[in-house]
Amino acid sequence: KARRETDTMPQWAGSSWYFLRYCDPNNDKEFASKEALSYWMNVDWYNGGMEHVTRHMIYSRFWHKFLYDLGLVPTSEPYAKRTAQGLILGPDGEKMSKSKGNVVDPNDVVDVYGADVLRAYVLFMGDYEQAAPWNESSMKGCKRFLDRVWELHTKLIDGDSYRDELSSSMHKTIKKVSSDIESMKFNTAIAALMTLVNKIYEVGSVNKAEYKTLLTLLNPFAPHMTEELYNSIFGEVLSNGKWVEYDEALCIDATVEIVVQINGKVKAKMVIDANLDRDGMQNAAMENDEVKALLGGKEIVKVIAVPGKLVNIVVK
Repeated sequence: KARRETDTMPQWAGSSWYFLRYCDPNNDKEFASKEALSYWMNVDWYNGGMEHVTRHMIYSRFWHKFLYDLGLVPTSEPYAKRTAQGLILGPDGEKMSKSKGNVVDPNDVVDVYGADVLRAYVLFMGDYEQAAPWNESSMKGCKRFLDRVWELHTKLIDGDSYRDELSSSMHKTIKKVSSDIESMKFNTAIAALMTLVNKIYEVGSVNKAEYKTLLTLLNPFAPHMTEELYNSIFGEVLSNGKWVEYDEALCIDATVEIVVQINGKVKAKMVIDANLDRDGMQNAAMENDEVKALLGGKEIVKVIAVPGKLVNIVVK
């Protein structure tokens, strides 16, 4: 006996509209109600490999626009935002392949370095959307960084607020990491954390408020280690807590380093008040001892000041 096959739609069809069914999965009258679609659509964020751009995504957009023309969906586009992750290449810079023998097994890496180091390295190795080759020395660099964060617990002192010497760095790092996570710039977020850790080591100690913030910022990248430290020190579950906040006013430098050029060539560097206007910058440059010596006997033709960056003195 034979039975007619009723499932005749190809896989492309199902994968082109499944997100609409997610909006109303138990509806037995229509693929999704207009109320549910109006509430859930568009999909906020579509992330996938580059092959999706020319395959799944283009088909799902075509399918969705067809449904929109029929009045069956409320939005003309299925997705509000799209990103695609880059490939992790082999150490030789080529796409990983068993035939080439350049495949890195993540389980082997975890056995040697731990899951947190692997996770942090993959996010630190380059721009999220660009391909990047595997680099063992960079992996070791991430291991050293996390080891330094761990060792800070031996330098821990009491304190329920940021100290003056670290306050600006803490607020700037919170702002930077928060912004970079939202824009998927994970590599620069980790770089900012590395800079902060260097600053803490320069100070020579870390208080509880500073360490709590550091562990919170690092948690998305190294969850196991930070959770262990946080729980052992503060007796709480880090992932149950709130994200840290920053004060915009404390993210602004009171001073800034500028260069002084003479006829376009850098001749001196100086630290000035960050709020100085062009006239103030020119006056500060003219009072600099190095600049005074270089200007001796020369006629000043023009002075150009770029706030926060440079003063260029044209002489003859």
